[in-house]
Amino acid sequence: MTTAKLALEDGTVFAGRAFGARGERRGEVVFNTALSGYQEILTDPSYKGQIVTMTCPHIGNYGVNEEDVESARPWVEGFVAREFATVPSNYRSTQTLQAYLEKNGIVAIDDIDTRALTRRLRLNGSMNGVISSADLDDASLVDKAKKIPSMAGLDLVKEVTCREPRPWREFVTADAGGAPKAKHRVALFDCGVKWNIIRLLARAGCDVTVYPASTPAETVLKQKPDGVFLSNGPGDPAVVTYLIDTMKQILKREVPTFGICLGHQILGLAMGAKTFKLKFGHHGANHPVKHLVDGKVEITSQNHGFAVDEKSLKGLGIDVTHVNLNDGTIEGFRHKSLPAFCVQYHPEAAPGPHDSRYLFQTFLELMERKS
Repeated sequence: MTTAKLALEDGTVFAGRAFGARGERRGEVVFNTALSGYQEILTDPSYKGQIVTMTCPHIGNYGVNEEDVESARPWVEGFVAREFATVPSNYRSTQTLQAYLEKNGIVAIDDIDTRALTRRLRLNGSMNGVISSADLDDASLVDKAKKIPSMAGLDLVKEVTCREPRPWREFVTADAGGAPKAKHRVALFDCGVKWNIIRLLARAGCDVTVYPASTPAETVLKQKPDGVFLSNGPGDPAVVTYLIDTMKQILKREVPTFGICLGHQILGLAMGAKTFKLKFGHHGANHPVKHLVDGKVEITSQNHGFAVDEKSLKGLGIDVTHVNLNDGTIEGFRHKSLPAFCVQYHPEAAPGPHDSRYLFQTFLELMERKS
């Protein structure tokens, strides 16, 4: 067994087994409470800059396949579990998790006490850390962890966004219901979009064009889209000023707009609100959210480390529509007069429950009313 270590900036060091690729990776250490869906989590661009700890003790037992990815490659900086399975058992599996991580250069560690690690992160907050199978000196690893820049102030959108605009044509297959004839043209700002978001938009009858996050408003508006979509993504939303400025111009034109996760935060900032960093973030597939419009509770998939400050919404003409039942943070809002709304969580799931997929229909109805 090859030894690996995970060191946190507070001086805590966990020794375990090296898994995946060999080497060293640095990032913000967070925990995810989903029981399955590790492949979707690995390939979610919102995890750029982070080392993800899975609280479910056994990870990898159903292997990896080519269908369940949410982007072209894994984005996590590192991966942590209590025990990674080396022998998968699932008819859809095409390779082991070990082979997948090794192929994609993802450094991982298991055989550590993930309950103790998660408890430390929950009590003290997310911390920067280093996974290494190369350097096993505790003092050296802790020193490296202390030197990692804080997630606050980092623009990671520019590292995950697409490079050129392109129409979406992939992954709308007959076995998944196919795509109806397109009724609405949607301009999607890619901050690190998960593919299932675009799949659902396409299946709902949207002709989606994906744009880099830095695309100027006038470039998009020239195409006369019926709607604008702001995707999920990593890092601190407040420093993505180019997209915030773009959205201010688009809102003035009253184009129907829907935002998810980082897109929710960007939309709030464009309307004049403020954001703040959560203590340990929301990462998992079992977060209860109350829909204030009808009083129903949705179980949601979430992955974010920042939130919109409710106090900053005063006087902005915004109605809060969803709240997190665990900590009371804002999970969704809509503008009272502009055709714009958003949610902090992931209605497209992948992984997670489908309670919130009605929001895509809400977006369609908003575009239909403006057409």
